[in-house]
Formats: sequence, structure tokens, C-alpha cells
Amino acid sequence: MHIPSTLSSARKFLSSHLTKASSTVETCVVIDATIGNGHDTLFLAEQVQPNGKVYGFDIQNDAITATRSRLQAANLLPIVELYRLSHDRFDEVLPKVHLGHIQAVMFNLGYLPHGDPSIITQPSTTIAALSKMTHWLASGGIITLALYTGHPGGQEEAASVIKWATSLPAKSFQVMWQQILNRNHAPSLVVIEKK
Repeated sequence: MHIPSTLSSARKFLSSHLTKASSTVETCVVIDATIGNGHDTLFLAEQVQPNGKVYGFDIQNDAITATRSRLQAANLLPIVELYRLSHDRFDEVLPKVHLGHIQAVMFNLGYLPHGDPSIITQPSTTIAALSKMTHWLASGGIITLALYTGHPGGQEEAASVIKWATSLPAKSFQVMWQQILNRNHAPSLVVIEKK
């Protein structure tokens, strides 16, 4: 048996859910809340093509540029909209028609790989984004959060996310926390499913 990495686990949950959702909804709408270098955005676009829609958010120009290039190379840019905007402001640009119909949201918290490590996701904006996204999520939809604690501020953000997720009502959400126990600062994964 091979224990999957945090990112591999997140993608397995998302792929399984989106395969089922694609057979029941006309347009699968998903969000990459932290696009980074675009690997997750590309993964989500591959999952929902050709009729789905991906909305991606990041506050850094470098992230938008790298992601756009990656999507263009894969001919998937037409189904993706990228915004240089903090993830807690996603509701300012998403069409209201998607309220209650988002199938999946992916967060990869921390900082832009190979970017400025001082620019990190913040507990305040992450929790604000999550609180809003639970309302936009479809019944059966999922949110995945990769939590990184090896950088300054990472442990505090992870603790805030765990505390918030733990407080979600069990009658409306199922929450799982997956972690590697014998490695210092190993990333962990939170998966939230809306019932």
C-alpha cells in the first residue's frame, strides 16, 4: 500500500466527486481559491472539461501569469476565468446564478512556490472565504484545504481552519482531517462535504 500525499488525496476526492457530479449537472462549476502556479487550476479544468467552468483567484500577478500560460498550453483557458483578487472576495465577481451550485472548491494554503515567502494566505481572509463558500456550495459539493505549517504564520492559519471546520454543524456538513503523524511540519488535508 502507498499512502498518498496531501495533494494526491485532495485530487482523488475531487476527481471522484466531479466524475459523479458531471453526470448529474449540465455545467460543473468549480473554484481554485489559491491558484499559485496553476497546477490545481489545470487539474480542475481537466476534470470539468468540456462543458464545465473554473474560477481561479490569487493576489499575485506572477500566479495569474503562470496559470494563464499553463492553461493556454493545455488549450483549457476558454473554460477558466482568472481573477487577481483575494479569495474572500470571490462573491464580488461570481455570477449569482452559481449560488448553491458550486461543485468543488480547492485551497492550497501558504505561499506561492518559488515566489515571495513573505506573501502568505491569512487566517482572516481564508476563514471569511470559507464561510461564504459554504453557502455557494452545492448539496454534495466538497471543499479541500491543503494546510502547510512549515512557514511563519502557517501553524496559526492551520489552527484557525481546523477550529472553524470543527464548528460546522454535523447535520449539514461532514468534515475529515487527514494528516501524517510522524513527520514534522507535514502538510495536512481538510475535506468538507456539504450534505
